[in-house]
Amino acid sequence: MKKKNQVQFQPGMSLMGFLERYGSEAACREALAKARWPNGFRCQGCGHTRHCHLKERDVYQCNRCKRQVSLTSGTLFAETKLPLRTWFLAIYLLTQHKSGIS
Repeated sequence: MKKKNQVQFQPGMSLMGFLERYGSEAACREALAKARWPNGFRCQGCGHTRHCHLKERDVYQCNRCKRQVSLTSGTLFAETKLPLRTWFLAIYLLTQHKSGIS
């Protein structure tokens, strides 16, 4: 008897659940920040944890060395012109379809 593929048959997130969790750009940005810096922001240059967010340029700046980094730099979403909501929805649709999607 063939074993059931546990990954294929695990419960997925409903579309409504996805939209509640990632339905806004702010929610997607917050999720990406938590994934990128799970223990809080840490400067890649000097390791310092204190920073500020420069809203006019949409970058985080280290308070010690003044290095600036965007939330998406160095990620799959770097240099994109699309909103994160669009990317998150595309990833959701690709990963939740059990029989594959092209």
